[in-house]
Amino acid sequence: MAEWLVERGIGETRAALVDDGEIVEARIELDGTFPSGSILKARLVNVGIDGRNAVAVAEGSGEYLLPRGASGMTQGASLRIEVARSAIPGAESWKRPLARVTDKAPAPIMPLAERLEARAIVFPAQRDPLGEAGWDGVIDQARSGIVTFAGGALRISPTPAMTLIDVDGYLPPNELAALGAGEAAQAIRRLDLGGSIGIDLPTARSKAARQRAAEVIDAVLPQPFERTSVNGFGFVQVVRPRVRASLIELTQDRALFEARALLRQAAFAGPGPKRLVGHPAVVAALGEHPEWLGALGRQVGGPVGLRGDPNLPMSGGYAENA
Repeated sequence: MAEWLVERGIGETRAALVDDGEIVEARIELDGTFPSGSILKARLVNVGIDGRNAVAVAEGSGEYLLPRGASGMTQGASLRIEVARSAIPGAESWKRPLARVTDKAPAPIMPLAERLEARAIVFPAQRDPLGEAGWDGVIDQARSGIVTFAGGALRISPTPAMTLIDVDGYLPPNELAALGAGEAAQAIRRLDLGGSIGIDLPTARSKAARQRAAEVIDAVLPQPFERTSVNGFGFVQVVRPRVRASLIELTQDRALFEARALLRQAAFAGPGPKRLVGHPAVVAALGEHPEWLGALGRQVGGPVGLRGDPNLPMSGGYAENA
């Protein structure tokens, strides 16, 4: 039976839906972000144009774009907004999180474990339930954008317009199209991809083969989503709700992503003072968050230092005894 597990880490909360010992869906929620559905007090700073695309500043949360505008309100007015999509890291730093005007009263945000009706696991502990289910492998897929399978591989690339998944391999095209469609659907779910997603399958040689690939997507990917037919060039578009950053998008803020991953790794490195060794950019990111190092120090029972090593890749950090 599938079960959500939630692990409260340093700087982030991690969640995984585990089915038969494997992660089928994963999610990371960063500290300080307001998830979809949050009700915030805000002030209107831009009324937008033609009743659309107003901008509001929420207390302690920055700017939000209101695509539907703020009808009847003037600049500077106080209002309440409901978060529709939390911030998305990446190259488009100007792209604001989305919200809508609401009459709902602000309320405390429920912890992720309660929202998912999940089992909160002790962290750190002697056992690592997320690790046993393959958490590190999921993170590797997110940071590399590569998912391998018997007969081929997926290459996942975020773009400003959509997330693209290229399916390639050495199997016959009809067989690879169906297999790749299923693998792509699993990766979409596992890596929490949302919004517009383009899947470039091998060009199947018959309409029946293209239909079979489409049916595989329908069988593997849970609703809600919409998709096009697989066209003659093997391209199919899937659209899912996009209310938060996917794991792929979170990696775009690479230094902070790797800094939080290193903190998780160090938590299992045993008790006593530690020194975190990492790429200089990762070390710099950690240095900007002394509260993270303090939290790790309380977990391991000793002070935590830092050492940069330019020879290490961004994901190659480790913890050593100080």
